[in-house]
Amino acid sequence: MNRVTFFLILTLLLLLTACGANRAADEIVVTPPVVAAPTMAPPTVVPPTTEMLPSAPPDATATPSPTDMPAPTAEPSPTPPETPIPETAVDAIRLLPVLESGLSKPTALTHASDARLFVTEQVGRIRIIADGQLLPQPFLDISERVGSSSLEQGLLSVAFHPRYGENGRFFINYTDRGGNTRVASFQVDPDDPNRADPASEQILLTINQPYANHNGGQLQFGPDGFLYIGMGDGGSANDPLNAGQDLGTLLGKLLRIDVDSNPGGYAIPASNPFVNDNDARNEIWAWGLRNPWRFSFDRLTGDLFIADVGQNQWEEINFQPAESSGGENYGWRIMEASHCFRADACDAAGLTLPIFEYDHSQGCSVTGGYLYRGAQYPALTGNYFLADYCRGSVWRLFPAGDSAWAAARLLETGRTISSFGEDVDGELYLLDYVAGGVWQVASGE
Repeated sequence: MNRVTFFLILTLLLLLTACGANRAADEIVVTPPVVAAPTMAPPTVVPPTTEMLPSAPPDATATPSPTDMPAPTAEPSPTPPETPIPETAVDAIRLLPVLESGLSKPTALTHASDARLFVTEQVGRIRIIADGQLLPQPFLDISERVGSSSLEQGLLSVAFHPRYGENGRFFINYTDRGGNTRVASFQVDPDDPNRADPASEQILLTINQPYANHNGGQLQFGPDGFLYIGMGDGGSANDPLNAGQDLGTLLGKLLRIDVDSNPGGYAIPASNPFVNDNDARNEIWAWGLRNPWRFSFDRLTGDLFIADVGQNQWEEINFQPAESSGGENYGWRIMEASHCFRADACDAAGLTLPIFEYDHSQGCSVTGGYLYRGAQYPALTGNYFLADYCRGSVWRLFPAGDSAWAAARLLETGRTISSFGEDVDGELYLLDYVAGGVWQVASGE
């Protein structure tokens, strides 16, 4: 046997061992995931920045046991970035009304690669705004399946497949009547583009929630074509399960799954950071999170911003560069933002600290947004926007060199900002949870 053949057999044996040794937990998945074999080496890890600039509430469990290995699938390559335009820190913004009322407790906004806006309502409906008008018929209504009796429960987000125009498939994150998280896929009605088929549900993942809060809930497709899932630490206060630092649970994590390679279920990307760790859940992409209510990708660079809701004192924005191959530990509950949690000293070795934080004299619950890449307001380009749910303050972050970010609070809206969202062109919107409205972010000029 020559050396090349020996190493190929050895590699295959290692992969098969990893596929069959995933740790059991108290979680449930409808169709067991599989580990998709890689066709190329994973990217080199580039450590994310740990620098930050301080400034002046929406708070698992399935054990996938990978079995038969599917045919190797090539992992999607990110879209090559466009040539960037000049960027400067913005010093003023304004909000333009799209819909001042009419929605019931909106939780997320996105698009389906066309001009329509899709908004999730907490009770279990997805609504469509077309040409500035709220359509009377919901795109999807599964309110009879959704449990939304607590503030942080309900239908929490929707993400449309990158090839939605071809396959009509989209994904939602909601809490069921038992209070547990479900990630499920649905199909659009083939005869009506403004209506989904409620009977088409396929539950990919059910994650037990020990408490009613800290459910996370964000879904986003990354530039790699995989589905990312934000999971809170399970709730209560102070992370009593220490879920954030426990790699054996899906709670307190950012997950990454392949929804294309295992029909009826999902696969685990072969380049996930813990795919060969028998003591870790293979779905985990990043850990040490308390309640990543909202996260987003820069549509130009692929950089990832994670807004993690704090406990009693600090709100934070975390950052992962596009070059990262995952595995960052963002510190909870060792730390809350860049501060030792309930201790005078702590070991921060190996932790990734936030790029921005603010204390509870300035708000109570961070709502993460997006880095603006639209064309309508060039002055906003390259600025990342976030808000506080309680006070309605809107900040911007802008790169300040040497991996630092400059922060400025731009606007006091007086609104209860539950989420930001992008349209197909990269224009930016925010949702008013109480008023049931949608507002477009515009430059202040």
